[in-house]
Amino acid sequence: MNIKHLLIACLLLITGTIASAQTASPGSPGDDRGYTVKVGDQAPSDFELQLADGTTTSLKALRGKVVILQFTASWCSVCRQEMPHLEKDVWQAYKDKGLVLIGVDRDEPLEKVKHFHQEMNISYPLALDPGADIFGRFANKKSGVTRNVVINKEGKIVYLTRLYDTQEFSSMLKAVDALVNNKTASL
Repeated sequence: MNIKHLLIACLLLITGTIASAQTASPGSPGDDRGYTVKVGDQAPSDFELQLADGTTTSLKALRGKVVILQFTASWCSVCRQEMPHLEKDVWQAYKDKGLVLIGVDRDEPLEKVKHFHQEMNISYPLALDPGADIFGRFANKKSGVTRNVVINKEGKIVYLTRLYDTQEFSSMLKAVDALVNNKTASL
């Protein structure tokens, strides 16, 4: 009888933990989802982004613009699902309003990244991330891709996503719109 009660208690504890993890809101305390940074942190900026077209940039050079780093890879099916939405709803909507969207391709060679860019039919740039070193400045390297880091004009992280969830993506779009249109009260 005692073992039965112990098993029931363990089952309830596990169920409660899983439910709690699934209902945490994006960016909420204790909901790191593999991130090593959190909303409100100054974004790490001690790296350069080498774009697939051969040019380079950095978060320091992009200060004064709203920046989204989209961590991705060609082998990632969820990334492929999200990318058309990033192209249409973020890049095309805000690229002329001071927003920069850069896909950071995790640890793949230049030719594969160029092919991925063309295959996905996106116009926002992709950057190389050999060894996932840039990814490692934002998340645990053992964590998966399909994540967006939204950085405000002052270089602070204001929104973090993980995987592609339509509700979370919609919330991110509202945050991006507020940032681009200087509506800080709605953040």
